[in-house]
Amino acid sequence: MPELPEVETVLRTLESRIASLEITGITVRWPGVITGDIEEFCSRLMHQHFNGFMRRGKYLLFVMDDCILESHLRMEGKYYIQRPDEPLQKHAHICFDLSDGNQLRYHDTRKFGRMRILPLDTDLSAFHDLGPEPFDEAFSPEYIHAYRKNRNTPMKSLLLDQNFTAGIGNIYADEILFACGIRPGRNCRRITRNDEQHLVTETRRILQEAIAAGGTTIRSYTSSLGVTGLFQLDCMVHTMKTCKVCGSEIKVKRIGGRSSYYCPVCQK
Repeated sequence: MPELPEVETVLRTLESRIASLEITGITVRWPGVITGDIEEFCSRLMHQHFNGFMRRGKYLLFVMDDCILESHLRMEGKYYIQRPDEPLQKHAHICFDLSDGNQLRYHDTRKFGRMRILPLDTDLSAFHDLGPEPFDEAFSPEYIHAYRKNRNTPMKSLLLDQNFTAGIGNIYADEILFACGIRPGRNCRRITRNDEQHLVTETRRILQEAIAAGGTTIRSYTSSLGVTGLFQLDCMVHTMKTCKVCGSEIKVKRIGGRSSYYCPVCQK
C-alpha cells in the first residue's frame, strides 16, 4: 500500500496538473469505488473546481467549491491524466472530464480504493480516528511517552498503528526503527526518553527524504503522472540482504502479520 511519501508525491503531482480545473463530466464504470449514492456523488462534483489539495495520513483530499472529495488509493489505486480519445484501460473505474480537455482517470486493478464526498467543514483533526501527522507539533516525545506507556505492543506494531500517527506503513516503519537502533519486536514499554526523541527526529527525517525522492517504488504506484519513487535506493534494511552499516545479514521477523526487516547488530 502506498505510504505517506507516496501519497504526498501523487498529491503534489496532481496539484501541478489539475489545480483550478473544472469537472465537466463524470463517467462511473465501476460503482463500487464510490461510498454512498452514485447519483449524488456525480451531481455534487459536476462543475466543481479543484481548489485545494491536502493529505491526511494515506488519504487524498481534494478541496472543491462546496465539498471535499476524499480518495484512498488502498493497494493499487492510481490516477492517470489522458486525452479522452485514448483507449480506456480495463480497470479505469472513474473518469472525470476536465475543463482543459483532458480526463482524470482513476485506475484500480484490485478495486480496493474508495472515494466519497465530505462536507467542506469536515474536522480533519478527528478524520477516521487518525493520530497526528508525523510533521505536526503534536507528534512529540511527550506524546509518544503518553501514548505508549500503558500499552504492551511491539514497536513495529506501534508505528503501524494509524491511531498513533498517520501515514507510516511497513517500509518506513522498518527504516525508522533501524535509524533509532530499535528492534521491531521490542515492547513499546521498554523504550527510553532518548528513544522517544529519536523516533520523532528520525521519522521526520526519513519521511522528508522519501518525499524528496518521490517515495519508494517497491510496490508500483506509478501512472501517467510520471511519479516514480527512488527512495528504495536509500533503504537501509527493508528488503535488504546485508546491513549497509556493519555488513551483518539482515534478519526478517513476522510481527503483526507483517515482514519486519532489521539488523541484529545495529538494532540491539
